[in-house]
Amino acid sequence: MTDEHKKNEGKQATGESGEPGESSQKNVFEEFGEQVGKFATKTMDSIRQSIDKAMEARNTVLTIRVNEEANKKMGMLVDTGIFKSRSESAAFLIEEGIKHQGTLFKKISDKLEQIGKLKDELKTIVSDELDDTGKKKKK
Repeated sequence: MTDEHKKNEGKQATGESGEPGESSQKNVFEEFGEQVGKFATKTMDSIRQSIDKAMEARNTVLTIRVNEEANKKMGMLVDTGIFKSRSESAAFLIEEGIKHQGTLFKKISDKLEQIGKLKDELKTIVSDELDDTGKKKKK
């Protein structure tokens, strides 16, 4: 192999500048940039879907008080143009909070179901006792 041939192979392997690994570094950074872009797009699509879902079924009006920090954060969401109002941003944040606490709400739901069954049992016990008491008085 001639010196010129070795020199040309070295340029191809290291990139035009002759710096070792420069070409492969550009590819890694370009690939990373593309992946970040794809991730950002997917994230925005996911946020948009969550927003649309939170906004579609808003039929209950609530009056709430929030602290100044929460008010600022909701205002920030409006300022970005994601939401038209603080009311929309609050609805979104509430929906996301409920989804995030799904396990807690499942436990609450299970306990409320148990409480309902216990109340029914108690009503039956009281009703039976009252019926028995009424029968004893008639004798």
